[in-house]
Amino acid sequence: MSTPASPDSTDVEDELDVRPLRKPDKHPTIFTTFGALPVGGSFVLVNDHDPRHLRNEFEADLPGGYGWEYLNREPRDWRIRITKLASTPLPRVLARTDVLGDDTDAPDATGALWKLDVSERDLDSNVIALPPGKGIAAHTGPDLDVLVHVLAGSGQLTTELGDLELVAGALLWLPRGSRRAFTAGPDGLRYLTVHRRRQALVLEAPESRPRG
Repeated sequence: MSTPASPDSTDVEDELDVRPLRKPDKHPTIFTTFGALPVGGSFVLVNDHDPRHLRNEFEADLPGGYGWEYLNREPRDWRIRITKLASTPLPRVLARTDVLGDDTDAPDATGALWKLDVSERDLDSNVIALPPGKGIAAHTGPDLDVLVHVLAGSGQLTTELGDLELVAGALLWLPRGSRRAFTAGPDGLRYLTVHRRRQALVLEAPESRPRG
């Protein structure tokens, strides 16, 4: 026969009060706490303001995989229950390449039209637009293999030993350190790049020399 619970016993939900923390430490602490939760687990975030930027980060990295419920909205006492709904970030659609590759709206667009913007990732990816007749000058590529998918337009890829014609649908392999240049044709050129994420540059303080 089970023992009835005491009338004073209650399940107290874990709270994470980030108000005393330094601003640079708040979001990392919150995401570390979230990552340690089991599926279905939750904690109550206590903050001194509405953490809208934090919500944007959750939505960018974990769409559909978290719960967000406001419990209190008083000045300097905002409380939000954050729940872990899935064991890992969920697969999702990031963009429509048929739309990004459409040259009719902005044929003169230049540069990155889209980039992979997820905090925890192993890859980098961009959609690059080159207007008609423009290009990227000859250069030696980085120490990264790059996959390129031509979305729209036409052009040329110049290698050490000649030119390759680029048309929509072409899938290119750019070996690490290879010499290349891009030139857009009369309709411009748009292409998707995918490669391993580059490591952030870490600057180390020079070693101090012993004084004689």
